[in-house]
Amino acid sequence: MTRVRPALLLAVTATGTAVCMSVLAGWQRGGWLTEQLVWVAIGVVLVAGAHLLPALCRSAPVAVRLIGIVLWLGCMGAASYGHCTFFLLSQFHAGEVRASAVPAMSAPPHRNLAAVMANRASVVAELVQANARRCIRDCPALQVRRTSLGARLDALDAESDDVRRYQVIEDGNAERRVTARDDPVTARLSVFYGIPEARLDLFAGLLFAAVLEGMACLLWWIALIPPASKQSVTDGHGVAHDVTAGTAPVTTFAQSPSPTTIQSTVPSVVRPTVTLPESDIARLRRDIESGTVKPTVAGIRQSLSCSQARASALRRQLADPAA
Repeated sequence: MTRVRPALLLAVTATGTAVCMSVLAGWQRGGWLTEQLVWVAIGVVLVAGAHLLPALCRSAPVAVRLIGIVLWLGCMGAASYGHCTFFLLSQFHAGEVRASAVPAMSAPPHRNLAAVMANRASVVAELVQANARRCIRDCPALQVRRTSLGARLDALDAESDDVRRYQVIEDGNAERRVTARDDPVTARLSVFYGIPEARLDLFAGLLFAAVLEGMACLLWWIALIPPASKQSVTDGHGVAHDVTAGTAPVTTFAQSPSPTTIQSTVPSVVRPTVTLPESDIARLRRDIESGTVKPTVAGIRQSLSCSQARASALRRQLADPAA
């Protein structure tokens, strides 16, 4: 019992965690409330089947176990898919929270760089035309126009420089948001292995789901192992027969008088007939002869639900009775 209790506690914890993840993933899949409830119920059933089918089908017939294996594989795949959905959605939500917490450097309102460059191109064209004209008369007006166009060109150059600087600030804000949105471990692994982050996120989610499902299955398998049967038979003269699965009957006497004392005190003793339980060796020999149990370690384990070491010892005793 000391081994089963921690295993049962861990199994319940793992199954509860998996059920919570399936509930959240199913709630995200459905659109209507009824659809969400149905998805949640499907996820809970699939998780329960994936965790408990191996332990429940352990002592079932071979045909039932084969069907159980097929259903268990389907439940494992569906449950892992739901858990992967939960991992990806939770990572996306966490990235949105991190991105919203990044302080943004504000840039003043400005025109688009394309509009500024188009305006500059028109001013350059006018300035070229003004410089190409020869001064025949009204030379001061032409000089004023040339100076004005040059000043406008300088102003447009300064505005284009400011627009580029503002775009750098905006690009930096966007890059910081993207960096904060990505998972730090996944981003570094993606750079190291050269794998896209989306694919790496999918592989990580499937790996976490497979580990959780496999651990829960193993814990339930250990927690639901049937305890070894132990019986004690005592006759009317203080003779106790302690019969444990896989051990020979042991006879202990409450008192151990000498044979002469027994003859003097009890001249005539009629011992009652005590029916002892059938030993494991006799039971195995009978089942092997009838063909219901295969004379292998796996067959002995399946018949007696015992450990590998116990089944090996019984197999050696069957092969060599003197041992």
